[in-house]
Amino acid sequence: MEFRGIYTPAITPLHDDMSIDRDGFAEVLEHLIAEGGDGIIIAGTTGEYYAHSMEERVDMLKFGCDVVKGRVPVVGGTGALRTEDSIILAGQAKDAGCDAILIATPPYSLPTGRENALHALAIERSVDMPVMLYNYPGRMGSMMDEEFLDRVGQSSNFKAIKESSGDINRVHLLARRYPHIALSCGMDDQALEFFAWGAQSWVCAASNFAMGAHKALYKACVIDGDYIRGRRIMTAMLPLMTVLEQGGKFLQNIKHGMTLRGLPAGKPRLPLKPLNKDEKRDLAQVIATMNTTIQQIEEEAAT
Repeated sequence: MEFRGIYTPAITPLHDDMSIDRDGFAEVLEHLIAEGGDGIIIAGTTGEYYAHSMEERVDMLKFGCDVVKGRVPVVGGTGALRTEDSIILAGQAKDAGCDAILIATPPYSLPTGRENALHALAIERSVDMPVMLYNYPGRMGSMMDEEFLDRVGQSSNFKAIKESSGDINRVHLLARRYPHIALSCGMDDQALEFFAWGAQSWVCAASNFAMGAHKALYKACVIDGDYIRGRRIMTAMLPLMTVLEQGGKFLQNIKHGMTLRGLPAGKPRLPLKPLNKDEKRDLAQVIATMNTTIQQIEEEAAT
């Protein structure tokens, strides 16, 4: 399996009582496929896996694969505090029909590079299926360092790494020293740089509601190699990326972006709270401006 294109970490819509909206989740998945997404991640950070029970996570993996029915690749999240729980989730993802699994550093325990590699290898060996790694030290506390990469890189199942450290030197390192582990953009405001260094995929939460903008940037850079157009599109997208990160309310912004599209989302689970009125207005404004600007750029490119 090769990771190419836009992979969306799908949100998990919730009812007012905070139970999972299964019909809404099916609608979200259908929307992502209809919008031209190249793959879907279920039970990722944007899916609020950390706020769900094991039973809920297993159910959503099965239900999600049943809805998608092989139309696009599905990646099942395995993130957990304990290696044993990640192994269970990987097995459930395989049984559900996922095409690959997502392996992150277990949070809070702060494993060394060797310990983190043994964690990832134990999960991978339990299912023998393609893996996308997820390096996000800002949330997990530990980096997938060179010792980690050297160890896991010996297995051909480790196909890609979603790099979300924010350190551009990591992009250089991965592209130069670990080309056998495909580079995937995991920092939206560095997408242009990722593509310039050979990234073929982009895991982007805002593609839940703004697939067109993300596909436009991907096409300009990766498919057409037109970085002049790519810089113009990136310039149009940067205000959205700034707003998404403001105040530590990334997930809340993603969910409200879905609401603006008329799609089911609901509130985030506690302890997170929804956006306030001013934050909702700011998000709506930057999305509208971005869409208008990118439409103009695309129309110019087509003439």
